[in-house]
Amino acid sequence: MSRWNSRDCLGLRGVSREEIELVLETARGMKEIQTRTVKKVPTLRGKVVINLFYEPSTRTATSFELAATRLSADVIQIQTGTSSVVKGESVVDTAQTLRVMGADGCVIRHSVSGAPHHLARHIDIPVINAGDGTNEHPTQALLDMFTMKQHHGRIEGLTVVIVGDILHSRVARSNMWGLLTLGAKVRFVGPPTLVPPEVEKLGVEVRHKLDGSFEDADVINLLRVQKERMTANFFPSLAEYSRYYGMNEERLKRTKPGSIVMHPGPMNRGVEITTEVAESPQSVILEQVTNGIAVRMALLYLLIGAERDPQPVKKDAAPAIDTPSLF
Repeated sequence: MSRWNSRDCLGLRGVSREEIELVLETARGMKEIQTRTVKKVPTLRGKVVINLFYEPSTRTATSFELAATRLSADVIQIQTGTSSVVKGESVVDTAQTLRVMGADGCVIRHSVSGAPHHLARHIDIPVINAGDGTNEHPTQALLDMFTMKQHHGRIEGLTVVIVGDILHSRVARSNMWGLLTLGAKVRFVGPPTLVPPEVEKLGVEVRHKLDGSFEDADVINLLRVQKERMTANFFPSLAEYSRYYGMNEERLKRTKPGSIVMHPGPMNRGVEITTEVAESPQSVILEQVTNGIAVRMALLYLLIGAERDPQPVKKDAAPAIDTPSLF
């Protein structure tokens, strides 16, 4: 039987097609659980999952909590603002303390790229990256691909257009690695200041005008403008950004029949997407949220619930993250 070969889920770069498809297939079964009257199974009964979030989160944190509880795991929610972190405790010390209390897995979100990789090298339980800096957000990409596959029946051969703040987007990066691995065509669209230089070398197409770039797309994924990560003015104003890169009703009329519109959330309505588009029949934004629970249930099962060979942590191993300078 196929299996997830890594001890952790830190990113999608280098993850095999077989492993990604295993998560998507497992998630299909997990989604069925959500249609039941009692949305709970005993798969992870007796297991303890830590949710360690160093950045604000609503969708991802709640989604992981629901995923774990629906598998009957106990969940420890760590609010770093009220924990020993404010006293200077390190990520590793926090997680190791919780590990000796009986934790079986750790979900971490951190503002520093590579933090989950650092943690995984120092703790002997599975680590799931819930977003690290501007590096990766693998579970968001997996739920995005799961949603695409549900609507189109496949990933291979699809044209997926990702629009907006590519430079600061961990969602764009993880989607790129996953979609390319599964054989999709990936096109980045955004202002020249918000698209990493020479990113085409990684296998994606780059365009700087939205008009003429989305009409053939099977999937249009609109990214949030991440002003909190911007250290400079990357475009004149939000109004101008919306004019040139926002998805509105007029543009929606020119989309390919059967295409879907996605957004990882939270949305800046009136900037990257209008309310009319967000609430249109082509929008699958709320479906993404629902699918996120199923995908995270699948990962928790594969990393914590499935039988695995022991893999001791190699504390002297080389860093597990290798971020290309061009992206």
